[in-house]
Amino acid sequence: MAKQKIVVKVTMENNDKKSRKALKIVVGVCGFESASFIGSDQIEVTGEGIDTVKLANLLRKGVGYTELVSLGDVEEKKPEDKETNPTDAWQINPYEYHYNWYGMPRYYGY
Repeated sequence: MAKQKIVVKVTMENNDKKSRKALKIVVGVCGFESASFIGSDQIEVTGEGIDTVKLANLLRKGVGYTELVSLGDVEEKKPEDKETNPTDAWQINPYEYHYNWYGMPRYYGY
């Protein structure tokens, strides 16, 4: 399944209590990954396999009037292939620590 991007318009009347309740409902939906506010009355939800009708009904029961604005797939950006230089990688210096005859390293403080 592909990731979905859902925009839902919810009438919250600029009430902090209702906006927190709406986010709590959105977070509880199966497949949720992230949510954010767009303006004062729209919530953008991204996730995988989210049932939009169930989401709208839960928001309608819990908060108030709810309307699905848009539904679509999320475009995933592919990372560019970069050649890795082995000198850029983190390397361990084998002569950095001196071992005593017990096999334990002696750390020198400078």
